[in-house]
Amino acid sequence: MANGLERESGLTLFSEEELREVSGVKRVGDYVEVTCGCTSHRYGDAVGRLRVFVNGYLEITCECTPGCQEDKLTPSAFEKHSGRETARKWKNNVWVIVNGEKVPLCKTVLLKYYNQVSKAANGSHRSHNGRACHRDEFVRCTSCNKERRFRLRTKEECRIHHDALADANWKCSDLPYDKITCDDEEERASRRVYRGCTRSPTCKGCTSCVCFGCDICRFSDCSCQTCADFTNNAKA
Repeated sequence: MANGLERESGLTLFSEEELREVSGVKRVGDYVEVTCGCTSHRYGDAVGRLRVFVNGYLEITCECTPGCQEDKLTPSAFEKHSGRETARKWKNNVWVIVNGEKVPLCKTVLLKYYNQVSKAANGSHRSHNGRACHRDEFVRCTSCNKERRFRLRTKEECRIHHDALADANWKCSDLPYDKITCDDEEERASRRVYRGCTRSPTCKGCTSCVCFGCDICRFSDCSCQTCADFTNNAKA
């Protein structure tokens, strides 16, 4: 790729110039990886590897100690794991190295696509009826091993999918609608590629159809890390 990592739409994720002074840059598939960290006054620096995906998702693998097993952390969870005393401000507390200096994420280009997704949650990628757009998702049955489609058009549908993901023993019979049993055929692969993106029918995930937090798909009465992070960040 000649001018930086390219997104599915053909646009450049980050140009070479934008990342020129950032330390530890690696371009891998659909994401860019850089060195990051968070500083605790008590424990010092916790270092990790931040991955910025083409759809705006942020994921950190912690390297605070050689044996640390924490990976696929949200920035908020990494901030908490580091022991940072003033948590819940991960955009300011999680840093990357730019030109040899620690620079908060909020002052770098790395949040560009995350911020696009955040704006989408507030209305910038609304569908024609004014609601946030969420593509269809799939959950695999633990009994028959078939993937079942979940449509995420309403808050109720999002909650059903959210709870199914959290259920380690989810089965086809748990679906409250579309009375499906394990005997029913799985959707054909040629059909599963159509997931309701308003930009492209066969989209594999973009800022138009992938949401990483809004008042429709996050729940204040849920104690999972994902919902807790969203609720805490909304209050920050």
